[in-house]
Amino acid sequence: MIRADLLAGLVFIVLGVAIFYGAWTMDRLEVRRIHPLTVPGLVPGILSAALTLCGAILSLRSLRAPAEQGWQTLGQALFSGAAGRAMAVMALALIYTLGLVGTLPFWAATAIFVFCFIMVFECWLATPRRPLMPSLFWALGLSITVSAIVTLVFQRAFLVRLP
Repeated sequence: MIRADLLAGLVFIVLGVAIFYGAWTMDRLEVRRIHPLTVPGLVPGILSAALTLCGAILSLRSLRAPAEQGWQTLGQALFSGAAGRAMAVMALALIYTLGLVGTLPFWAATAIFVFCFIMVFECWLATPRRPLMPSLFWALGLSITVSAIVTLVFQRAFLVRLP
């Protein structure tokens, strides 16, 4: 996994530099006499510098370590079942955040996301696979319950206006 550390470190460096650029170009609000230590881009800038530093350390450490058959092992890991499940999680999360939230009411988007998540990981990506009908009823009940609880907690406890 030495080569995976190298690639991850490079991704962290690129991400950190991009976030730092965004934080640096963010409005500083001098017109409103905002103190320089409270500008909106300060915390993201500091965090991006830390992310870039950690990415550089990870990359340099992976370059110094010997890696026999490193790229071959990385390729096998990228096409494993665990990597497929990770991709499914990312796809479902992106569909939820970019497609459902804002298009549908929050409670409906959350219920659909939880239902699909349970069905994908119980019936299609589980080993062994669960039977469809019991999973269907379990996913339906759990998605309604989770959606109601999350919506109520955000609206009542955290006082967040939901889309």
